[in-house]
Amino acid sequence: MIALCTLSVFTQNKKWTLEEAVAYAIENNISIKQSELEVDQAEIQKDDAIGRFLPSLNASGSLNSNTGANINPVTNSFENTTFTSFTTGFQSNLTLFDGLRNIRQFQRAKLDQIAAQYRLGQMKDDVSLFVANAYLQILFEKENLKIIQSQIQITEDQLERTNELVDAGVVPRGDLLEIKSTLASDEQRIVRAENQIRIALINLAQILLIKDYENFDIADAEYEVPLNTIMEKPVSEVVQAAKESRYEIKISEQNLDIAEKDLQIARGAYYPTLSAFAGYNTRWADNDFLGRDFITQLYENDGTFFGAQLQVPIFNGLGVRNNVKRNKLNIDLANYRKEQAELDLESNVYQAYTDAQGALKAYEAALAAEEAQQLAYDYSRERFEVGIINSFEFSQALSRFENAQSEVIRTKYDYIFKLKLLELYFGISLY
Repeated sequence: MIALCTLSVFTQNKKWTLEEAVAYAIENNISIKQSELEVDQAEIQKDDAIGRFLPSLNASGSLNSNTGANINPVTNSFENTTFTSFTTGFQSNLTLFDGLRNIRQFQRAKLDQIAAQYRLGQMKDDVSLFVANAYLQILFEKENLKIIQSQIQITEDQLERTNELVDAGVVPRGDLLEIKSTLASDEQRIVRAENQIRIALINLAQILLIKDYENFDIADAEYEVPLNTIMEKPVSEVVQAAKESRYEIKISEQNLDIAEKDLQIARGAYYPTLSAFAGYNTRWADNDFLGRDFITQLYENDGTFFGAQLQVPIFNGLGVRNNVKRNKLNIDLANYRKEQAELDLESNVYQAYTDAQGALKAYEAALAAEEAQQLAYDYSRERFEVGIINSFEFSQALSRFENAQSEVIRTKYDYIFKLKLLELYFGISLY
């Protein structure tokens, strides 16, 4: 009971880091679990393919009650009487040659297993990126709240200063009312900002399948803008790295290999099938004229058999021919899909590269704008304190400065996310 309580407190007080959130999502996400089951299914299919190389072994047995004219299985003669008989045996079959289809099916199962693993890797990348985006959104909302809170502190300081100026007769009382109105608006904005944080937290909790929304939170950490080493590389190098590492291309290549293997399997149906068989059987009847007991009859009436069977396909309603043609078309489709996947990936990389460049420029421009608005705000504050401008003009300068700060935060996290996406294309994993 104490351990459970301790675990509950730990869960409530836990603040998730980005790495922990990504790791938890990879372990618990439903789509990833489905992909993992597909990998398990592919492993079973490979075991099935291995099993086709092994001989089969089956046992059979039957107990019959016969009345009238029936063949006695022991004497192999007709008897017009009532008797009970029992037969049992074992039979084994082994495929010796089937147009190499067993071998091709085993090779196909291995290809399908690799493709399932690639699909699992792609799903992990997609989920990781989704979690990272939701996580960065929370960080943005939290930093945005801090900006609003700092501006409220400035407004409260100016309210106190304006009170002094009004009492000294330097500024009219209307300026005091303007500052109070601005302060009330800022307090409303804090409520909205807090709601945005709560919504962003719930969104991430839902992605992680965590139901305790009230206690869910992330670690308070500031992410600095990373070095743009990826964008210092030519985009062609990023594209080439993506083609070598991205799962989309690997999956399309595997699907093409699978389609080619399916064609080989279909062509195998043109060839004869050679199989071997062997078996053992014995029998008993209760009207044995020699009076032998059950065990003795089974021992003395047993026999073995073995042989080989050859099946040569001659005509099957064009089924094999049409199946071969169908699989040839599937190869063409797989080739086109592979080409399309390469084109899509190249387009996505160029788009991600351009977006990251644009996001970096937007961030740098936002920093410059913030610096300019900081100077403008400082200048307006000095002029307001000596009564040169009124409270409305000062509030406008403060609002522009706050907007500039918020834009810096927005462009910062937008750039970080787009850089992460570009790094993912370059082969740098998020987990």
